[in-house]
Amino acid sequence: MESQHKKQSDTRVFMEGDEVARLYFKTERITFGSSQLSPGQTGAVDPGHPHSHEVFFCSRGNVLLRVGDVYHEMHEGDAVLVPPAVPHQLTNIGDGRALVTWSLAPSEL
Repeated sequence: MESQHKKQSDTRVFMEGDEVARLYFKTERITFGSSQLSPGQTGAVDPGHPHSHEVFFCSRGNVLLRVGDVYHEMHEGDAVLVPPAVPHQLTNIGDGRALVTWSLAPSEL
């Protein structure tokens, strides 16, 4: 496999509630994407991935990540590991647009 460079304009864009999601890469081993939320917006509940761990990294802004019944307040530079099969949901609790990157391994999407 060779390295790949993907521009934002070349990603697959989809909505999860109010959350604008972009899928950058998907291989057998890993999936990588991002989610963007405006202030006060909440994404749809993701039911979780039965066989994959998922990592969320707050690249910009402040978000509340609900993982099951636990809430994680995330600031720029924070990361949360979500275990397999646990529902989760993002809410932008900041004053500006939030950008969160996520990856799951192995891929299931």
